[in-house]
Amino acid sequence: MKHTNYNFRFSSSKSAATIFNILLHPEKWWKGLFAEEITGKSQQIGDEFSFRAGNGAHFSVQKLIDTIPNQKITWLVTQSHLSFLDQKDEWNETQITFELEETEDRTLVTFTHKGLVPEIECYNQCSNAWSQYLQNLKVALD
Repeated sequence: MKHTNYNFRFSSSKSAATIFNILLHPEKWWKGLFAEEITGKSQQIGDEFSFRAGNGAHFSVQKLIDTIPNQKITWLVTQSHLSFLDQKDEWNETQITFELEETEDRTLVTFTHKGLVPEIECYNQCSNAWSQYLQNLKVALD
C-alpha cells in the first residue's frame, strides 16, 4: 500500500524571504483554533519549541533540523502526546516541512507532514486541523 504524506499547497503574493521569516516563528501561524500555547524557539538548527492545544489534548515538541534560507524549513517531532488517540505518541519521528518556490510574481508554498498518512489513526483529525491552520496562513499571507 502506498503511503501518502499529508500535503497542502498554496501561493502567496509575499516574497519567499518574508514567508520564510514568518514560518520560523510558529506562534505567528500555528494558532487560532484550539487555544494554542507555543513556547521555545525555532530560528536556528537545533532549536526546539513545544506546541500545546485543546487544553492538553495535543502536545508535541518540534526540533528544527534543516533550513535552506528562503526555500525550506524542516522540523522533527521529537515528542508527542495526543490524548485523543490510542497510540498517543503517533507523531514521534514525523517531520513537518515547508518548501518555498518563487515564480515571477508569486511564491508557491508546499507543506508536508511526513509520516501523517491515511493509514494512521490521527490522519483524519490531524489533516483537517492542518488544513484549517494552513488555510488561515494562506489568507494571512495574501
